[in-house]
Amino acid sequence: MYYVYVLQSLKDHRYYIGFTTDVEARLRFHNAGLQGSTRDRIPFRLVLYESFATKEEALKREKQIKSWKGGAAFNQLIAGK
Repeated sequence: MYYVYVLQSLKDHRYYIGFTTDVEARLRFHNAGLQGSTRDRIPFRLVLYESFATKEEALKREKQIKSWKGGAAFNQLIAGK
């Protein structure tokens, strides 16, 4: 199973979108400061995640969500609408 996840920095309130096979482990990885691109923005909270059967589906969805970042569709997604 593959997952697309959205994290929010509790420091600057910005979002990070990624994919993984283990959401909880990935959140711990980010919060431990082991991801260079997010190290200066820890701690993070998990906002949402979606599951997919294949890596290809997850990557497609990750790309779609990243294209929405900052727009109305992204805001609706994280609001659960």
